[in-house]
Amino acid sequence: MVITEFLERNARLYGSETALVEINPSEERDRAVTWREASLIESAQPDAPYRRAISWQEFDHQANRFANLLLSRETKPGTKVGILLMNCLEWLPLYFGVLKAGCIAVPLNFRYSSDEIKYCLELADVEILIFGPEFVERMDAIAGNLPQVRMMFFVGRDKPSYTEDGLRLMSFCSSGPPPVALEETDHAAIYFSSGTTGFPKAILHNHRALVSSCETEQHHHGQTREDVFLCIPPLYHTGAKMHWFGSLLSGSRAVLLRGVTPEWILRTVTEEKCTIVWLLVPWAQDLLDAIDSGKVNLENYLLDQWRLMHIGAQPVPPSLIKRWKKIFPHHRYDTNYGLSESIGPGCVHLGVENIHKVGAIGIPGYHWEATIVDEQGKQVAKGEIGELAVKGPGVMLCYYKNPEATGEILKDGWLYTGDMARMDEDGFIFLVDRKKDVVISGGENLYPVQIEDFLRRFEKIKDVAVIGLPDPRLGEIAAAIIEIKEGISCTEEEIVRFCQDLPRYKRPRKIIFDHVPRNPTGKIEKPVLREKYCHGRLVETQLAN
Repeated sequence: MVITEFLERNARLYGSETALVEINPSEERDRAVTWREASLIESAQPDAPYRRAISWQEFDHQANRFANLLLSRETKPGTKVGILLMNCLEWLPLYFGVLKAGCIAVPLNFRYSSDEIKYCLELADVEILIFGPEFVERMDAIAGNLPQVRMMFFVGRDKPSYTEDGLRLMSFCSSGPPPVALEETDHAAIYFSSGTTGFPKAILHNHRALVSSCETEQHHHGQTREDVFLCIPPLYHTGAKMHWFGSLLSGSRAVLLRGVTPEWILRTVTEEKCTIVWLLVPWAQDLLDAIDSGKVNLENYLLDQWRLMHIGAQPVPPSLIKRWKKIFPHHRYDTNYGLSESIGPGCVHLGVENIHKVGAIGIPGYHWEATIVDEQGKQVAKGEIGELAVKGPGVMLCYYKNPEATGEILKDGWLYTGDMARMDEDGFIFLVDRKKDVVISGGENLYPVQIEDFLRRFEKIKDVAVIGLPDPRLGEIAAAIIEIKEGISCTEEEIVRFCQDLPRYKRPRKIIFDHVPRNPTGKIEKPVLREKYCHGRLVETQLAN
């Protein structure tokens, strides 16, 4: 089976029903919606300027039109097609159009600079590129220096002269199925690693991997036809798309929210009657802080139907989930662990029934195996720290055009994640840290995630990152970059006092008040911090907002 068959089935069975909704706060009217209004309507007002929607049939027809447009341009199976768009209603139909044409979809990070866009297009051998208005300036800088890109389609108004109007051209193409036979072993997509350890690598997956992610997600979270999934993270990343795959499999509605504020998350849940929300740690933190500070009043929203909140893409502080459950005691909760190399989330997950194990990333996911090994690849005893390795149907085929890197991470069918972890007596896996982030200080291994989890318990701290700084005597010392909550004052002495409950060797030797940078999937950008603080440019900033 191939992933496009689910879309075709939904169009056949549920054609007139809404498949996707886009909520764009930048187009919102100057008015406030309370739960009293929302409870009187099925969803947000259809003519609301901030809301667009398409049915399953329209979704499938648009995918077919784009596939037929590609085929009309003598595009061959296996052609790489880049997608450089912000989250929008066109994103997924275009993605499925690429797949239906037998091509390989290559989603691109919307934060990439011009040079990074060029690097990834060349690395993945992209011949056709789709991009939107937000990227015109960046594309202007490189458009004349992309010899392998033979065609560019623009999605939006005021198209650049070197592009074609993709949506207009699609309107002239047939909405019928393209004459392309697909197999589950066909190459389907190239995703890029997050780049937190250097330049992104191109990760190649086939249709079988995409289908497996649908099955894993739906098995873990039990999506039904009645569910409504709120998708906020970027669709270029495997995490957002593969969580949406549960909606694809169940034929249920999904909502794409452009822009992230606590108010708009709660408003969208209310207006669209969302039942499942996937958040990143910073967004969950911001929402809780807004509630605690009184900026958000939950009485203004209708949230009874919201049944599940889950988090992934990074270590989740147990203290955060305890706060969440205190405010939303009826929510079920899940932690999802995965990599782009394992087709996104779900190769390990906590499980909604295992809330007593909050702090663990969980157990092997549906159809997955997991083990923890030492430097020689031998399984370690329970309780011991080693590298997490996973095996399952979503493991990547390879790093495209990089056999050396592929050989380092794929061994006998196992994907070596680069994450240090331990397994308790009950078989639950606890993430300790990234292998490359371990700080070795005076011969002791310090795991930054453990120190970060401890520091996040301090009520004045909004976010924290721990990195190693060079030290002539100890080799490295642990430095804590601390971001204080808005409107709060905090001193280094307060942090030092709080850390007295840590074992002495784990206490940060350096406290730095600064913003903690995170990438679009919520991961702390530690290379950015190392570049800033490890190369002789240490500047301490005392924040007193």
